Amino acid sequence: MPNVKIFTDSTSDMPQGWKENYDIGVIPLYVVFEDTTYRDGADITPDEVYRKVAAAGALPKTAAPSPADFIHAFAPVIENGDDIVYLSLSSSLSSTYQNARLAAEEFPPGRVQVVDSCTVCGGIALLAVKAAKAALGGSSSGEIVSMLERDRERLSTEFVIDTLDFLHMGGRCSGMQNFIGSLLKIRPVLRMVDGSIVPVSKVRGKKEKAVEQMLSHALSDIERMDKEMVIVAHTQAEEDARYLCDALEGAGAKEIAVMEAGCVIGSHCGPRTVGLMYLKNEQPG
Repeated sequence: MPNVKIFTDSTSDMPQGWKENYDIGVIPLYVVFEDTTYRDGADITPDEVYRKVAAAGALPKTAAPSPADFIHAFAPVIENGDDIVYLSLSSSLSSTYQNARLAAEEFPPGRVQVVDSCTVCGGIALLAVKAAKAALGGSSSGEIVSMLERDRERLSTEFVIDTLDFLHMGGRCSGMQNFIGSLLKIRPVLRMVDGSIVPVSKVRGKKEKAVEQMLSHALSDIERMDKEMVIVAHTQAEEDARYLCDALEGAGAKEIAVMEAGCVIGSHCGPRTVGLMYLKNEQPG
Protein backbone atom coordinates (compact mmCIF):
# COMPACT_ATOMS: atom_id res chain seq x y z
CA MET A 1 0.00 0.00 0.00
CA PRO A 2 1.42 3.44 -0.91
CA ASN A 3 2.55 5.83 1.77
CA VAL A 4 0.36 8.92 2.22
CA LYS A 5 1.65 12.48 2.43
CA ILE A 6 -0.53 15.17 3.96
CA PHE A 7 -0.68 18.63 2.43
CA THR A 8 -2.49 21.75 3.57
CA ASP A 9 -2.18 25.46 2.82
CA SER A 10 -0.61 28.42 4.58
CA THR A 11 -3.86 29.51 6.23
CA SER A 12 -3.35 26.58 8.61
CA ASP A 13 -0.54 28.70 10.14
CA MET A 14 1.23 25.44 10.85
CA PRO A 15 4.20 25.76 13.24
CA GLN A 16 7.49 24.88 11.55
CA GLY A 17 8.13 22.08 14.03
CA TRP A 18 4.87 20.38 13.10
CA LYS A 19 5.65 20.58 9.39
CA GLU A 20 9.00 18.90 9.97
CA ASN A 21 7.99 16.36 12.62
CA TYR A 22 4.96 15.12 10.69
CA ASP A 23 6.22 15.71 7.13
CA ILE A 24 3.29 17.98 6.23
CA GLY A 25 3.48 19.92 2.97
CA VAL A 26 2.21 23.51 3.08
CA ILE A 27 1.20 25.38 -0.09
CA PRO A 28 1.18 29.18 0.28
CA LEU A 29 -1.64 31.52 -0.60
CA TYR A 30 -0.73 34.98 -1.86
CA VAL A 31 -0.86 38.48 -0.40
CA VAL A 32 -0.86 41.29 -2.98
CA PHE A 33 -0.01 44.92 -2.21
CA GLU A 34 -0.44 47.07 -5.32
CA ASP A 35 1.90 45.47 -7.89
CA THR A 36 3.85 43.25 -5.52
CA THR A 37 2.85 39.66 -4.76
CA TYR A 38 4.09 37.85 -1.65
CA ARG A 39 3.81 34.21 -0.64
CA ASP A 40 2.04 33.88 2.70
CA GLY A 41 4.44 32.59 5.33
CA ALA A 42 7.48 32.89 3.06
CA ASP A 43 7.97 36.41 1.67
CA ILE A 44 6.20 38.65 4.19
CA THR A 45 5.40 38.63 7.90
CA PRO A 46 2.13 39.59 9.62
CA ASP A 47 3.84 42.59 11.25
CA GLU A 48 4.84 43.85 7.81
CA VAL A 49 1.26 43.43 6.59
CA TYR A 50 -0.13 45.54 9.46
CA ARG A 51 2.48 48.25 8.86
CA LYS A 52 1.64 48.39 5.15
CA VAL A 53 -2.09 48.53 5.89
CA ALA A 54 -1.56 51.38 8.37
CA ALA A 55 0.53 53.29 5.84
CA ALA A 56 -1.78 52.72 2.86
CA GLY A 57 -5.14 52.78 4.66
CA ALA A 58 -6.19 49.79 2.57
CA LEU A 59 -5.99 46.02 2.80
CA PRO A 60 -3.97 43.85 0.45
CA LYS A 61 -5.71 41.43 -1.84
CA THR A 62 -5.35 37.76 -1.05
CA ALA A 63 -5.33 35.03 -3.66
CA ALA A 64 -5.56 31.25 -3.73
CA PRO A 65 -2.78 29.08 -5.11
CA SER A 66 -3.37 28.30 -8.77
CA PRO A 67 -3.97 24.75 -10.06
CA ALA A 68 -0.42 24.93 -11.45
CA ASP A 69 0.92 25.67 -7.95
CA PHE A 70 -0.75 22.54 -6.64
CA ILE A 71 0.44 20.41 -9.55
CA HIS A 72 4.02 21.61 -9.00
CA ALA A 73 3.84 20.65 -5.30
CA PHE A 74 2.04 17.33 -5.81
CA ALA A 75 3.93 15.93 -8.83
CA PRO A 76 7.17 14.87 -7.07
CA VAL A 77 5.20 13.00 -4.40
CA ILE A 78 3.09 11.15 -6.95
CA GLU A 79 6.17 10.34 -9.04
CA ASN A 80 7.74 8.89 -5.88
CA GLY A 81 4.82 6.44 -5.67
CA ASP A 82 3.05 8.01 -2.69
CA ASP A 83 -0.56 9.13 -2.40
CA ILE A 84 -1.70 12.58 -1.23
CA VAL A 85 -4.46 13.90 0.98
CA TYR A 86 -4.80 17.67 0.74
CA LEU A 87 -6.76 19.50 3.44
CA SER A 88 -7.97 22.92 2.27
CA LEU A 89 -9.10 26.18 3.76
CA SER A 90 -12.90 26.30 3.94
CA SER A 91 -14.33 26.30 0.42
CA SER A 92 -16.86 28.94 1.50
CA LEU A 93 -14.04 31.44 2.02
CA SER A 94 -11.66 30.81 -0.87
CA SER A 95 -11.21 29.16 -4.26
CA THR A 96 -8.26 27.22 -2.82
CA TYR A 97 -10.35 24.05 -2.51
CA GLN A 98 -11.63 24.23 -6.08
CA ASN A 99 -8.15 24.88 -7.50
CA ALA A 100 -6.80 21.87 -5.62
CA ARG A 101 -9.63 19.76 -7.05
CA LEU A 102 -8.68 20.89 -10.57
CA ALA A 103 -5.07 19.96 -9.91
CA ALA A 104 -6.04 16.54 -8.55
CA GLU A 105 -7.73 15.74 -11.88
CA GLU A 106 -4.33 15.93 -13.59
CA PHE A 107 -3.15 12.82 -11.73
CA PRO A 108 -4.36 9.20 -11.90
CA PRO A 109 -7.73 8.73 -10.18
CA GLY A 110 -7.52 8.39 -6.41
CA ARG A 111 -3.87 9.43 -6.10
CA VAL A 112 -4.71 12.94 -4.84
CA GLN A 113 -7.72 13.34 -2.58
CA VAL A 114 -8.92 16.81 -1.59
CA VAL A 115 -10.83 17.45 1.63
CA ASP A 116 -12.62 20.68 2.55
CA SER A 117 -11.66 21.44 6.17
CA CYS A 118 -14.69 23.76 6.57
CA THR A 119 -12.52 25.83 8.92
CA VAL A 120 -9.52 28.18 9.15
CA CYS A 121 -6.18 28.67 10.88
CA GLY A 122 -5.44 26.40 13.84
CA GLY A 123 -8.52 24.31 13.13
CA ILE A 124 -6.91 23.21 9.87
CA ALA A 125 -3.60 22.59 11.63
CA LEU A 126 -5.28 20.43 14.25
CA LEU A 127 -6.94 18.25 11.61
CA ALA A 128 -3.79 18.10 9.46
CA VAL A 129 -1.62 16.88 12.33
CA LYS A 130 -4.15 14.19 13.21
CA ALA A 131 -4.19 13.13 9.55
CA ALA A 132 -0.38 13.07 9.43
CA LYS A 133 -0.21 10.89 12.53
CA ALA A 134 -2.65 8.48 10.90
CA ALA A 135 -0.55 8.45 7.73
CA LEU A 136 2.61 7.71 9.69
CA GLY A 137 0.69 4.92 11.41
CA GLY A 138 -0.02 3.26 8.07
CA SER A 139 -3.58 4.41 7.33
CA SER A 140 -4.62 4.56 3.68
CA SER A 141 -5.66 7.78 1.96
CA GLY A 142 -9.29 6.60 1.97
CA GLU A 143 -9.19 5.93 5.70
CA ILE A 144 -7.66 9.34 6.36
CA VAL A 145 -10.28 11.11 4.23
CA SER A 146 -13.09 9.35 6.12
CA MET A 147 -11.51 10.35 9.43
CA LEU A 148 -11.18 14.00 8.37
CA GLU A 149 -14.78 14.15 7.16
CA ARG A 150 -15.92 12.88 10.56
CA ASP A 151 -13.58 15.07 12.60
CA ARG A 152 -14.41 18.32 10.86
CA GLU A 153 -17.96 17.91 12.21
CA ARG A 154 -16.53 17.70 15.74
CA LEU A 155 -14.28 20.74 15.44
CA SER A 156 -15.02 23.93 17.35
CA THR A 157 -13.44 27.15 16.02
CA GLU A 158 -14.20 30.51 17.64
CA PHE A 159 -12.35 33.81 17.66
CA VAL A 160 -12.66 37.36 18.92
CA ILE A 161 -12.03 40.35 16.66
CA ASP A 162 -10.65 43.45 18.37
CA THR A 163 -11.66 45.94 15.68
CA LEU A 164 -14.12 45.88 12.80
CA ASP A 165 -11.82 48.06 10.68
CA PHE A 166 -10.24 45.18 8.77
CA LEU A 167 -13.60 43.50 8.15
CA HIS A 168 -14.91 46.84 6.88
CA MET A 169 -11.93 47.46 4.58
CA GLY A 170 -12.31 43.92 3.28
CA GLY A 171 -16.00 44.48 2.49
CA ARG A 172 -17.22 42.09 5.18
CA CYS A 173 -19.14 44.70 7.15
CA SER A 174 -20.71 47.99 6.10
CA GLY A 175 -19.47 51.45 6.96
CA MET A 176 -22.47 51.95 9.25
CA GLN A 177 -21.79 48.64 11.04
CA ASN A 178 -18.19 49.65 11.48
CA PHE A 179 -19.15 53.11 12.78
CA ILE A 180 -21.70 51.79 15.26
CA GLY A 181 -19.38 48.97 16.33
CA SER A 182 -16.54 51.39 16.98
CA LEU A 183 -18.80 53.88 18.74
CA LEU A 184 -20.23 51.25 21.08
CA LYS A 185 -16.95 49.33 21.35
CA ILE A 186 -18.54 46.11 20.09
CA ARG A 187 -16.28 43.10 19.83
CA PRO A 188 -17.86 40.16 18.00
CA VAL A 189 -17.27 36.54 18.95
CA LEU A 190 -17.23 34.63 15.66
CA ARG A 191 -17.66 30.91 15.03
CA MET A 192 -17.13 28.62 12.06
CA VAL A 193 -20.47 26.99 11.17
CA ASP A 194 -20.72 24.72 8.11
CA GLY A 195 -17.61 26.34 6.69
CA SER A 196 -18.81 29.95 7.08
CA ILE A 197 -18.01 32.59 9.68
CA VAL A 198 -21.03 33.63 11.76
CA PRO A 199 -21.32 35.92 14.82
CA VAL A 200 -22.44 34.12 17.98
CA SER A 201 -22.04 37.04 20.40
CA LYS A 202 -21.61 40.79 20.13
CA VAL A 203 -19.97 41.94 23.34
CA ARG A 204 -20.02 45.62 24.23
CA GLY A 205 -17.12 47.08 26.17
CA LYS A 206 -13.59 45.93 26.73
CA LYS A 207 -12.14 43.17 24.59
CA GLU A 208 -11.50 41.12 27.73
CA LYS A 209 -15.25 40.64 28.09
CA ALA A 210 -15.45 39.11 24.62
CA VAL A 211 -12.50 36.83 25.35
CA GLU A 212 -14.26 35.73 28.55
CA GLN A 213 -17.38 34.99 26.52
CA MET A 214 -15.41 32.81 24.11
CA LEU A 215 -13.70 31.04 27.01
CA SER A 216 -17.10 30.45 28.61
CA HIS A 217 -18.27 28.72 25.42
CA ALA A 218 -15.21 26.45 25.54
CA LEU A 219 -15.59 25.65 29.24
CA SER A 220 -19.21 24.70 28.66
CA ASP A 221 -17.79 21.98 26.37
CA ILE A 222 -15.15 20.87 28.87
CA GLU A 223 -16.69 17.44 29.51
CA ARG A 224 -16.76 16.71 25.77
CA MET A 225 -13.55 18.54 24.81
CA ASP A 226 -10.75 16.36 23.46
CA LYS A 227 -8.10 17.56 25.89
CA GLU A 228 -5.21 15.89 24.08
CA MET A 229 -4.77 18.99 21.91
CA VAL A 230 -6.27 22.47 22.12
CA ILE A 231 -5.05 25.33 19.93
CA VAL A 232 -4.92 29.01 20.80
CA ALA A 233 -4.27 31.19 17.76
CA HIS A 234 -3.73 34.93 17.76
CA THR A 235 -2.54 37.99 15.85
CA GLN A 236 -0.39 40.17 18.12
CA ALA A 237 -2.49 39.14 21.15
CA GLU A 238 0.07 37.32 23.30
CA GLU A 239 -1.48 38.41 26.59
CA ASP A 240 -4.93 37.09 25.63
CA ALA A 241 -3.33 33.87 24.40
CA ARG A 242 -1.51 33.35 27.71
CA TYR A 243 -4.70 34.01 29.65
CA LEU A 244 -6.62 31.41 27.62
CA CYS A 245 -3.80 28.89 28.00
CA ASP A 246 -3.76 29.28 31.77
CA ALA A 247 -7.54 28.91 32.00
CA LEU A 248 -7.65 25.84 29.76
CA GLU A 249 -4.73 24.21 31.53
CA GLY A 250 -6.54 24.76 34.81
CA ALA A 251 -9.60 23.08 33.28
CA GLY A 252 -7.62 19.97 32.38
CA ALA A 253 -6.33 20.48 28.84
CA LYS A 254 -3.25 18.27 28.45
CA GLU A 255 -1.53 20.03 25.56
CA ILE A 256 -2.16 23.57 24.38
CA ALA A 257 -0.44 24.78 21.24
CA VAL A 258 -0.11 28.52 20.72
CA MET A 259 0.33 29.79 17.17
CA GLU A 260 0.39 33.21 15.58
CA ALA A 261 -1.91 33.54 12.60
CA GLY A 262 -0.23 34.41 9.33
CA CYS A 263 -0.61 37.09 6.71
CA VAL A 264 -3.78 35.93 4.94
CA ILE A 265 -5.73 35.38 8.16
CA GLY A 266 -4.34 38.61 9.64
CA SER A 267 -5.30 40.56 6.52
CA HIS A 268 -8.96 39.71 7.09
CA CYS A 269 -9.16 39.72 10.90
CA GLY A 270 -6.62 42.37 11.80
CA PRO A 271 -4.24 42.54 14.77
CA ARG A 272 -5.19 41.59 18.35
CA THR A 273 -7.50 38.77 17.22
CA VAL A 274 -7.49 35.62 19.35
CA GLY A 275 -9.15 32.25 18.78
CA LEU A 276 -9.74 28.78 20.24
CA MET A 277 -9.87 25.49 18.33
CA TYR A 278 -10.53 21.99 19.67
CA LEU A 279 -12.30 18.74 18.88
CA LYS A 280 -15.41 17.64 20.73
CA ASN A 281 -15.90 13.99 21.66
CA GLU A 282 -19.24 12.38 20.93
CA GLN A 283 -19.47 11.33 24.57
CA PRO A 284 -18.27 13.18 27.69
CA GLY A 285 -14.93 12.06 29.01
